[in-house]
Amino acid sequence: MSQIGWIGRCGLALALICLLSTKGVAAEEMAPCTEDAMIVFDASGSMAGSLAEGIGAKIRRIDEVRKALATALPRVTHFRKIGLITYGPGPYQQCNVNLDLRPTTDAAKPILDTVDRLNPAGKTPMTDAVEQAAEVLNYKSKPGIVVVLTDGEETCGGAPCNLGDKLKSDGAQLTVHVIGFRMTAFWTAAQSALDVKCLARETGGLYIATNSQEELVRAFEKTLGCPIMSYLDPPVSQQHASTIRSERP
Repeated sequence: MSQIGWIGRCGLALALICLLSTKGVAAEEMAPCTEDAMIVFDASGSMAGSLAEGIGAKIRRIDEVRKALATALPRVTHFRKIGLITYGPGPYQQCNVNLDLRPTTDAAKPILDTVDRLNPAGKTPMTDAVEQAAEVLNYKSKPGIVVVLTDGEETCGGAPCNLGDKLKSDGAQLTVHVIGFRMTAFWTAAQSALDVKCLARETGGLYIATNSQEELVRAFEKTLGCPIMSYLDPPVSQQHASTIRSERP
């Protein structure tokens, strides 16, 4: 980066500190998002299903998630390094996990480009994907955040709850948040929600149930954002202030 660029960023940072100080914001609340994050994205076959269960529905689940990411990511990637792992993309019925992007600055465009190219067709190796994300973040030696998007259950033999216990005991404060998208679908067993809630609970994370694009935006902002965002741009959060169930399972 050029010297002018550094000066510009430093000037902006000083201006933000002055602005937030006048609002009585504590110094620790103004800190940037120091923990790197990984999005673990469900690209399994169920994500190709329609949002409505009735005949004639045309909007696929993955399309709604793409729209939500396109709204949320450009904001949060200014404050945190974010990477991407996808699980369940084609070929059909395979347990595939892909490391698409390691945590990097301004990651919105590469993440969105990757998600736009996904062909959801495989099974759901969610546990393996989360474990790989933890390894990318060097979870045994430093804090990190994993945000899991899922619309269903683990179907490749993994045990999400057991993994949560392992990450808690072996890790240096790795937090796993789980965003469940339309988990009430007829093909999703009740045990599936319990499993992903357990994964979040064991690592001190949130389980957030969502059923719309607006709720997804709020969930991504909540799990990937940091305190400074709410002071800099509160109207965006208010714009998506639809009901969202956020719980520590």
